[in-house]
Amino acid sequence: MRIEDGQAALTLYNRVLCYLLSRKSMHRDFVWSAGMLRTGMSDALDRLFSTIAARKGADPASSYTAKLLSAGMERCAKKFGEEAVEAVIAGAARDPKALAAESADVLYHLLVLWAAAGITPDDVYAVLKAREAQSGLQEKAARGKAGGG
Repeated sequence: MRIEDGQAALTLYNRVLCYLLSRKSMHRDFVWSAGMLRTGMSDALDRLFSTIAARKGADPASSYTAKLLSAGMERCAKKFGEEAVEAVIAGAARDPKALAAESADVLYHLLVLWAAAGITPDDVYAVLKAREAQSGLQEKAARGKAGGG
């Protein structure tokens, strides 16, 4: 078997798998990308991150994102923290609509922070994928031993 044949077979397998999964769970949009099965949520985050990354280095007067990025990583981190606090308040108030809106703000500002820091969603997806093989308690204990706790 040639490498190209194996790659074609893997591509076909992935397409069939995605089709079967999407038929089983009609409410989810499964996509195979970068060696991982992704949902519509991660695809939406990837699209948003691409838009944010495209604004990096743009004229700060041209967009809010460009303005945030031009202010530096500290400003992006501070804004992310502010939005996280607003999400906490909405959650504590048991306000689902406000929590959904604040969650969208948190995700946007997290992606801006990633762009400012020079990391991508794929960097984060790789960490999440590595953690899938262990329980949350095991993962947390391992981080504590490594000083990242």
